[in-house]
Amino acid sequence: MKLLVVEDEPKTGEYLRQGLVESGYVVDLTKNGLDGYHKAMTEDYDLIILDIMLPDISGWKMVQSLREAGKKSQILLLSAMGSIDDKVKGLNLGADDYMVKPFSFAELLARIRSLLRRNMPQQNQNQLSAADLVMDLPKRTVTRAGKRIDLTNKEFLLLEYFLRYQNEVLPRSLIASQVWDMNFDSDTNVIDVAIRRLRNKIDVDFEPKLIHTVRGMGYKLDAIDEE
Repeated sequence: MKLLVVEDEPKTGEYLRQGLVESGYVVDLTKNGLDGYHKAMTEDYDLIILDIMLPDISGWKMVQSLREAGKKSQILLLSAMGSIDDKVKGLNLGADDYMVKPFSFAELLARIRSLLRRNMPQQNQNQLSAADLVMDLPKRTVTRAGKRIDLTNKEFLLLEYFLRYQNEVLPRSLIASQVWDMNFDSDTNVIDVAIRRLRNKIDVDFEPKLIHTVRGMGYKLDAIDEE
C-alpha cells in the first residue's frame, strides 16, 4: 500500500513517515501543500494523510480539488483544528476521516487500516466466525457453541465490526464512528457499556473469551483468551 503524507511540521512529518514505514507501508512525505498536491495528482496513492494548516495552500482546498479531479485516494485529515464544524466541513468536502492533533499513533494506524479495507474487494461472506461463535449475516442470527444468542440491532452491528477486524485493536473513537456513525470526543461511557452488554451475552457463559480490553487503547476480538 502506498501512502502520501502532507505535513509542514518537520518532526510530525518524519514521525508519521517512520512509523508508517515500520508498519509496512510505502510512504512519500511532502512538507508543503503544492508539492503534495502535485504528487497526489500525478501519482497513485491508496491513502493521503493531509494537514489542513499548510503554508501555501489549505488542506480544505486540496481535498476539494482532488475530488473535483476525480481522485479516488482515501483522504484522512490530520489537524489541530478540532471543532465539530471543522470535522463536518472536511467530510463534506470529500475527506474520508478526520483526526485531531495531538493524536495516538495506534489509533491513527487503526483508522488507516479501516480506510484501506474499504477499497479491498469484498468476499461474498454470508457467515463470520471466531472460535465456536457463528454469525449468519443473511439470517441476522448469532450462535455460540450451537446456542442461539439474541442481540439488539446495535449489538449485532458491533459484533459484526469486531468479527470483520479480528485480532486488530479498535480504539473507542473508531468503534463509535464506524458503528454509531458518530464522534465521541468526551469521556462518555456509551462504548464501554455497549461492549459490556455484548460480553455478557457472548462471553460470560463460554470459553474462550473473545472480546478483550487493551488498556489505554481500546478493544479487540481474539479467540486466544488473554485475560
